[in-house]
Amino acid sequence: MHGTSNSMYWILFLAISILPIWASMKLQRTFNKYSRVRCLSGYTGEEAARRILMIHHLGNIGIRPIKGSMTDHYNPMTHEIGLSQTTYSLNSIAAVSVAAHEVGHVLQEANQYGFLNLRQKMIPITSFANNLSLPIVFLGAITPFTGLLWVGIILFSFTTLFSFVTLPVEFNASKRALAALSTSGILSEEELDGAKEVLQAAALTYVAGAATSLMMLIRLLLIYGGNDRD
Repeated sequence: MHGTSNSMYWILFLAISILPIWASMKLQRTFNKYSRVRCLSGYTGEEAARRILMIHHLGNIGIRPIKGSMTDHYNPMTHEIGLSQTTYSLNSIAAVSVAAHEVGHVLQEANQYGFLNLRQKMIPITSFANNLSLPIVFLGAITPFTGLLWVGIILFSFTTLFSFVTLPVEFNASKRALAALSTSGILSEEELDGAKEVLQAAALTYVAGAATSLMMLIRLLLIYGGNDRD
């Protein structure tokens, strides 16, 4: 019975391990597909973001081009949106969808969205935990100081919790983005279907990351549970 449950765990672990790769490939395919579809309104990513911000009286938010593909983000410290080369100056459904998503984070901040506030408060400790958790777990596994193993696992649990707190933040930003693209006239109702595909594919990468982190945490707990060195 124990062997069967252990085999099922490893099957599930391997399945979830490849989930981020699949999600990344799906996002790339979807983004490439809708990068070739121009939006009828003629807006570029930067223009779409600017229009939505102005409608919501948030003209103080900066928008700048950044290097890379799908490196788009909003920096709440500088109140600035960074749009990648595949978003900033291109007129496509993919570009305006991604740009609107980043504006969605600005709208969350303006409305004091609870999960965003929680996520921001978690960033310092999560950054610390992300850098040290696995090295500490490794030290706890190879030295007599088994307490280090617990410390590492507790730190890693913060990164797992952070990945799950991120999910509603990203889903909500996409929901706000779709509403803004519709009400602002940037995309027609027919074009919104493409925007939904792009944003759903992007959301899958966060779901995959959270699932992978949870499985890693479970694995670490199983290692500790079987580590009897008292």
